[in-house]
Amino acid sequence: SVQIPCPRGSLDLNHPVLPASGTFGYGEEFEPFLPPGTFSAIVPKSISVEVRKGNPPPRAVETPAGLLNSIGLQNPGLDQFLDSYLPTLQSYGVPILVNVVGRTIEEYCTVVEAVEGQPLVEGYELNVSCPNVTEGLRFGLDPEATATLIRAVRPLTDGVLMAKLTPNVTNVAEQAIAAEESGADSISVINTLRAMAVDWRTGESRIGTETGGLSGPAIRPIALRMAMEVCRAVKVPVCAIGGITCAEDILEFVSVGASLVQVGTHLYREPTCLPGILAELRELLTSGGFSSLEAMRGNFDGGRDRLPDRERPVP
Repeated sequence: SVQIPCPRGSLDLNHPVLPASGTFGYGEEFEPFLPPGTFSAIVPKSISVEVRKGNPPPRAVETPAGLLNSIGLQNPGLDQFLDSYLPTLQSYGVPILVNVVGRTIEEYCTVVEAVEGQPLVEGYELNVSCPNVTEGLRFGLDPEATATLIRAVRPLTDGVLMAKLTPNVTNVAEQAIAAEESGADSISVINTLRAMAVDWRTGESRIGTETGGLSGPAIRPIALRMAMEVCRAVKVPVCAIGGITCAEDILEFVSVGASLVQVGTHLYREPTCLPGILAELRELLTSGGFSSLEAMRGNFDGGRDRLPDRERPVP
């Protein structure tokens, strides 16, 4: 089990695996493959106040060991989410962390105020990090802007506030500290990496915009390093995201300090993967001599034990 302390008390999850926002739709898309409630909590696709049409096609292209997307946060808007999608999400019987996006702080607040108090809505993942829209980058690249946003939203809910950070910065730990100090209960890291793909024959982008967001196994080593940096910088639980395909990947993130994870792009390749991942997770913990995830969380030592004293990094 995993706990995320928050003003309401604590969000208790029966295992550490959630779906990454944007890869799971609003749940019903996965009903033919597995019960959506198999996840410990659901993070649906981003919601904004107004309907968003998203970016022009083509919106996705495969890359070596990854996926480049330029969706542009297409979503049905707040009203339709409340009327049509939230009831379906609630039917799965597990906690919901609503992923919120906005052009302004006021728009983030409007979504949270409208959703707050709905059954099974236990918190919010504030998306301040989308590389495909201008406002996401503006919030995500500036620690003070991130802090101002979280300070504005914090009084509106006693549920979990999770800040989803961008990898497209020099110092992700600085962003995480700003989020924690302004009231975030958890940090999710990382969102997609800004990247591009070009058709050299035509001289055009292979997606409808010049750049997009890269996800999948190609980014996992980067995500692992950034998760480690964030875990060392903050005390709140860290939710790691980036290229996870199996239990071994999850345990690497837990080793550097993460408390929970999100699986995203791999769901497109193997939408029924979760039961197998959870079974493998239990087997690996047992064979490794660990009684629980918490028992081995943070056991990464940075190689300090293999270095002479004079060469060990300063904590």
